[in-house]
Amino acid sequence: MSSLDQRTDPQDPTVRLERVIRFWGVILWPSFLAACLLEFMVFAIVDPAELHWPGHIGPASDRAIYTVAFFVFWLVNIACCRLVLWLSTSVQPQGLMALSDKPED
Repeated sequence: MSSLDQRTDPQDPTVRLERVIRFWGVILWPSFLAACLLEFMVFAIVDPAELHWPGHIGPASDRAIYTVAFFVFWLVNIACCRLVLWLSTSVQPQGLMALSDKPED
């Protein structure tokens, strides 16, 4: 059990800060790694110089396309990680245990 789990006073600013840091770390780090992987996978196949944009947007540099794509991938992954965290904390652990203890028909 970590020291954060032993200190449960929600009014303690140190505990609150540690929980906020842990919360965002759980969301941002996996989403960053997934965005890196997506960046490698997408641009191993797609050449940024061959992308055509609608409208009157001038040609963008490859570096700009890589950067914008990375942040778009990261934002989508942040939303996915946040959704997973929200869904996992809204499930009652006892309900899951009860479902797993049922005999199969």
